[in-house]
Amino acid sequence: MSNLTVDTKIEIPLETFPIHKDADPDRPREWMQPHRIVLILIGLALVASAIFFLRWDWLPNYGGLILQGLWRTIWILCVTVFLGFLLAVPLGLAQAAGPAILAVPARWFCTIIRGTPLLLQLWLLYYGLGSLFPQYPWIRGSELWPYLRQAWPYAVLALTLSYAGYEGEVMRGAFAGVPKGQLEAARAFGMRRFTILRRIWLPQAIHRALPTLAGEAVLQLKSTPLVATITVVDLYSVASRIRQDTFITYEPLLLLAAGYLIITGIIVFLFRRLERLVPSRLG
Repeated sequence: MSNLTVDTKIEIPLETFPIHKDADPDRPREWMQPHRIVLILIGLALVASAIFFLRWDWLPNYGGLILQGLWRTIWILCVTVFLGFLLAVPLGLAQAAGPAILAVPARWFCTIIRGTPLLLQLWLLYYGLGSLFPQYPWIRGSELWPYLRQAWPYAVLALTLSYAGYEGEVMRGAFAGVPKGQLEAARAFGMRRFTILRRIWLPQAIHRALPTLAGEAVLQLKSTPLVATITVVDLYSVASRIRQDTFITYEPLLLLAAGYLIITGIIVFLFRRLERLVPSRLG
């Protein structure tokens, strides 16, 4: 019985394979969609009406103070999100795979931070530690005393710990969500634990947590006005001062809302870019 070999060539049409949305020239851009155009027109109409029908003669007198408050708000946001995330990674890792001596304190820290108001934490640090430090001469004589006398270190510390407490729980879920088979395969190839964490576990956990991190960063922005309660000059405190000096209510609040909306838009844009870059840049 002879063997019969059949040489066949199969042609698969190009339409069978999906084309990435960015490669489709006929697809309209996201901002050109009808509902987005309507929202943009409504926003422009509201801005135009606010410019022409509201009172803005006070703005030149407070321009420098507004820029100072805006810069302080952005600075506090960036510093606390960065430091909080650096603290959240070991907190999440300790809860996901650490020994009990590390997992239990990390779990209690996240529980306490998430279970108490941020304003309470801020006041405990400022009015608690801030009132204890002057009682020790060696602290008053140290090089840190000029900074410890100010309010912004306590604001940064409180917001950093708050962000770390929430993001520590997010990172715990992200670490636990990475498939265990990948970690076991890496161990079978002889990778060390730190190499597995750096090249496999941490990049995938960060990529899984990025959408939640973006939302938490926006919430962190909306928490920054609390620092005005301890005399830190941020964007909200500047708006409050303008209202007290000029007895004008709506215009400073509208300007404040516009500032927060712009910063929120920048945060969302940056995190969406990170969601595309993280898988190819980390690991």
